[in-house]
Amino acid sequence: MSSYTIVGGGAIGGTIAFHLARDGHEVLLVDADAAHVEAVRRDGLILRRADGDESVRLGAATPAEVDGPLHRVLLCVKAQATAGAAGWITPRLAPGGYVVSVQNGLNERLIAGHVGRERVIGAFVNIFADVVGPGVIRDGGPGAFVIGELDGSASPRVDRLVADLAGLGVKATGNVSGYLWAKLGFGAMLSATALADAPMADLIDRHRPLMHALVAEVFTVAAAQGLALEPFDAFDPAAYLPAATEVRERATDRLTAWLRTQPKDRSGIWRDIAVRHRPIEVHDHYREVFAQAEAAGVATPLLSGMLARLADVETGRAPMSEDHLRDLEAAL
Repeated sequence: MSSYTIVGGGAIGGTIAFHLARDGHEVLLVDADAAHVEAVRRDGLILRRADGDESVRLGAATPAEVDGPLHRVLLCVKAQATAGAAGWITPRLAPGGYVVSVQNGLNERLIAGHVGRERVIGAFVNIFADVVGPGVIRDGGPGAFVIGELDGSASPRVDRLVADLAGLGVKATGNVSGYLWAKLGFGAMLSATALADAPMADLIDRHRPLMHALVAEVFTVAAAQGLALEPFDAFDPAAYLPAATEVRERATDRLTAWLRTQPKDRSGIWRDIAVRHRPIEVHDHYREVFAQAEAAGVATPLLSGMLARLADVETGRAPMSEDHLRDLEAAL
């Protein structure tokens, strides 16, 4: 069995750690939250489902307690914590070791600047889970999860990861960038729903012109780079390209219907603002999008305006309200 270090034991990292440990792999969960670490040590890592809780035993430590060497590292921290985590990993990474960026956003280049591009593997994950207490992860149901080398090549280490993570339905891909940019389009809609306190599916349904326009801005930037976008779960990026007007409404019908089947009806962004009262990571997600947009001469006023409003809500300068969505839509 393989040995893994999970850096960041939140919704994504905790879910992965649970499945790896349950399938018999040696797992060390590293998290800066001492209460979370202590709960895992005491009670095991608990996955909470509608039909009850299940727990597994695994190693848990704070960063100060880990010396290394680290061999297979799954980096699952929030995007804004990537630089600090990569700096912590670098001196502890074993010769031949590697880091898999199992995060939202485009973090691979930043990690590569610390450990070297050849030691970074990309991943796309769409797991709707939440941390609901120290040592407790609420299962969000199955979601897409793909892993691939940054250059698109096949490799034994990706094959090994896919085999070890079979419990999460992981697949290998030669186009991890196509998945990550597709999720940035989907994520623009989810980010916008965090401006109001209502289910994601309902807000996307009620504000379709706005949601479609947000996705279009992101995908125009992706097109300028020649990227081929990949579908995942119930999201079909091809339906949100400029020429796909006839199929877009049906695609959004399917998307919102799927979202209504998920145990989690609000985004992790909403939860960070409304429940956990901590900084959100989406500003880091779209920093590279804005950089690429500027380089390509692509305007992104709607995405910029949405994120500016989200910053106001996040910091308490503005209330959480559906009026934000109405105002953005009125400006289309």
